[in-house]
Amino acid sequence: MTAPQTGTITVPASAGVAPVRTRLRSASTALRIAAVRTPELTVGALGVLSGVLFSWVPSLWYDEAATVTSATRSWPQLWAELHNVDAVHGIYYALIHAWFWLVGYTPFTLRFPSALAIGVTAGLVVALGRRLGGRRLGIVAGLAFLALPRVQWAAGEGRPYATVTTLAVGLTLVGITAVRRTRSGASTSSSVRWWVAYGVLALLAVSFNVYLALAVVSHAVALGWTWLAERRSRTWNRGAGAGGPLVSRMVLVRWVVAAAAAALLASPLVLEVVDQSKQVAWISGITRRTPDQVFATAWFGGISAYAAVAWTLLVLGAVTALVAAHRRVPTVRALLRAQAVRIALPLALLPTGALLIATALGKHLYSPKYASLSMPFVALLIALAVTALRRRALIAALLAVFLVISVPSAIDVKTPRAKQDSTWANAASIIAAERGANAGANEGVVFGSVYGHPGATAEIIRVSYPWAFTGMTDLGIRKDGAETGVLWNQNGDLASTIPARLGDIDTVWFVGGTPKARNIQPETTEVLAEHGFHVEQKWRTGRVVITEFVRD
Repeated sequence: MTAPQTGTITVPASAGVAPVRTRLRSASTALRIAAVRTPELTVGALGVLSGVLFSWVPSLWYDEAATVTSATRSWPQLWAELHNVDAVHGIYYALIHAWFWLVGYTPFTLRFPSALAIGVTAGLVVALGRRLGGRRLGIVAGLAFLALPRVQWAAGEGRPYATVTTLAVGLTLVGITAVRRTRSGASTSSSVRWWVAYGVLALLAVSFNVYLALAVVSHAVALGWTWLAERRSRTWNRGAGAGGPLVSRMVLVRWVVAAAAAALLASPLVLEVVDQSKQVAWISGITRRTPDQVFATAWFGGISAYAAVAWTLLVLGAVTALVAAHRRVPTVRALLRAQAVRIALPLALLPTGALLIATALGKHLYSPKYASLSMPFVALLIALAVTALRRRALIAALLAVFLVISVPSAIDVKTPRAKQDSTWANAASIIAAERGANAGANEGVVFGSVYGHPGATAEIIRVSYPWAFTGMTDLGIRKDGAETGVLWNQNGDLASTIPARLGDIDTVWFVGGTPKARNIQPETTEVLAEHGFHVEQKWRTGRVVITEFVRD
């Protein structure tokens, strides 16, 4: 039998190209429609993505290690700790504890909630801008927010600062809705429900971080400013779709009731935090560095040129919006943009101003990272300047420039030594690699001091990278932090603790700081030499020194 002859089919080179192009155009169109119709989701997703990318690269540092050691303790141990230290971060630690229970701890899982929070905040900033000035203002504000260097820093930081921005914007949106519902003549029960929601969210926000009380105070300033502006201009009725002022006596009364109720319920926690104020003793008073911290560091990552551009836009955004609203016959757009300034400017400037005044009076409270709650409103003011231009091409060009100049700082916060020049990840890698080459050794470890943090030992590196130290016996520990309700373990008298625990250990690791820190390595070397150990190898990475001792 012979096989049937098979003919040849000729396929044109262009076949299939048109359908592919059609599908690509359809997908592109769908994306554009999604970006226009749901800019909150689009910008929010971009925020999460930019925060997540390479978030695992930078080495952990002191503050993040405090989160890890707290969140990995049992509930009773965490409760005991919060009675002694860090009550201000109690809810955050509890949330991260539950998160670690679900997904486990790694540097990536530690930082992912912050990236998610920044994405949510970016979406809320878009929503806030849309409420105050339209879609264009909202989108530009959301993108400007993501471009701020300190926003990218917060997105990759295993601390509560990203979530603080979420609560600040969320509380502001709820407050605006409550005011408008009261003004619009909605049913009493409906408007009251929004004021109850405002009070509950204010309570949650202040309980999460007491500095968010400054957001509530900023809302009071915004309400007062609006009340005065309305009575001076008598233009509040234009384009509002309602028959009364935005801020009436009823609005003021309901805000006072909601804020007072939240303050009363939060007062026990606030008093506990005040009682623990010694934990911020590291904050210095007003120094020569303070102006630069306010101008460049707090929102703009310490980049003076970037800060100059951003401050210029911020001021222009506020001034142009207010000037346009004070014309003889202002447009509805001008009135709305002026109201955006009355809301955003107090939230941008008052928290920093209040902390600086308290610091100048002797209560050292100002640190650039505590100005995080203002970043969404700084972005909104910048967006007011950008969208003052009418032509889309000019807006896109100015926004593009602002985004491009933020790229170097966005890259810088993703580098291995981005956080206080920490090299803890590298130190842990060295130890893990050397231990892997000597599997089966019975090993101990002595943790020396850690550079820049005299209250902790280098055990902080084990907390951050526990897999590198699995199975090691701590030969120096005297006081277990988890058992005694403090953050860090404490060493005892090495001359007695090391010999008592050596047993049949044949390899001992010393991990500590550089000589600028309190150096207990000479004492460790002497005690181990008395018991037959010699130095096998030494390493130094950044400000961390590592020594391997082996029994003779």
